[in-house]
Amino acid sequence: MKLGINGFGRIGKLTVWHHVARKHFEELVVNLGREAGTSLADVAHYLRRDSTYGSLEAYLHGHSASPVIEDLDESSGTVVVDGVRIRFLRKERDPAKISWGEHDVRLVVDCTGRFRDPTVRETDAAPSLRGHLVSGAEKVVVSAPFKVKERNRSIPSDAVTTVMGINDGDYDPATHRLVSSASCTTTCLAHMMKPLIDTFGSRRILTASMATVHAATGSQEVLDRLPGAGAVDLRKNRGIMNNIILTTTGAATALAEVIPEMRSIGFIAESVRIPTATGSLIILVVNFQEDPAADSVRREVINEVYRQAAARDSRGYLRYTDEQNVSTDIIGFPRAAAVIEGHETHTRSAEVAIDLDKALGSPQAPRKSPAEVHTIRIAITQAVIYGWYDNELGSYVNLLGDRTVSIAELM
Repeated sequence: MKLGINGFGRIGKLTVWHHVARKHFEELVVNLGREAGTSLADVAHYLRRDSTYGSLEAYLHGHSASPVIEDLDESSGTVVVDGVRIRFLRKERDPAKISWGEHDVRLVVDCTGRFRDPTVRETDAAPSLRGHLVSGAEKVVVSAPFKVKERNRSIPSDAVTTVMGINDGDYDPATHRLVSSASCTTTCLAHMMKPLIDTFGSRRILTASMATVHAATGSQEVLDRLPGAGAVDLRKNRGIMNNIILTTTGAATALAEVIPEMRSIGFIAESVRIPTATGSLIILVVNFQEDPAADSVRREVINEVYRQAAARDSRGYLRYTDEQNVSTDIIGFPRAAAVIEGHETHTRSAEVAIDLDKALGSPQAPRKSPAEVHTIRIAITQAVIYGWYDNELGSYVNLLGDRTVSIAELM
């Protein structure tokens, strides 16, 4: 079986690395959408070297390995990488015009980040995600969350969002043609929230919030640039090399797609971009209502929840550590959606007084005196939990690869 990959940016390139190492597909067909450099040799140069992860041969076979790219054929646009043939297409950007059918590609991973709306019809004139289905693909995996532009439209029945290890079983091969693998942040966050919900139940979780301290991405500017017409977030045009930049994340919305219980929990998500190449951190704050009939929510209890969840995770998506890490320690970490740093888990408990008159809108019983206030006191514990993730290869691309192979095996 052949795999199509649309886009050759950060995720597209590392997806090629992943599947060359995995060797599940006999051939990779990569659509660049344009000419690159002066020859195919320049494309191979880009594929072989990476400023974050080193060389392709070292990734595959260790630092003593010899180069693994050979048999460059400019006329056919093909190279052989460690025994896997890769064909590069350099003409069309519109998914509907990419020659997937001509090259017997039935499964495509779209890594462009541009085609994210599953509601746009194949018959629409503008390039769209469903264009891949027109050009011969049967299934499309999107390396980003779905984003519906028109508010009155909902996600169609043939599209689904999944995170491996959380709700990958929601994929129905008979129904779904478009599959979103959410985002790197949603992937980590889902693996942080699911053990808490499974253990304590969503009713005991009053509110939750997260901030991701996130590495730079290709969407940011190296140096300050004049904003485009209509731009409302002026920070996105500031240079990433010497700035901490406040931005937004769609993790809260996507999280509810993969963990429906999150819809009943008050949740907010924020993002801060920092000048590092990869390696990100989620700081998760959760407020629990204490249950007199159960163990109190303490640091040791929460850490044990994650220890046991990690021990049960046969695929290694959730990891737990008592070590003291920094961001470079988790770069390239194999298949780890989230690495919980138990050393930094903190909890604080307090009683909260709730005025029932204000909470319920009116007094429930006559007051004995005007000064009397109907109140109840509830024990609340706030927990702070830290989760590392390699937002490129180690976390997201590895799980994206698992999603792609699992779909291929059912085709």
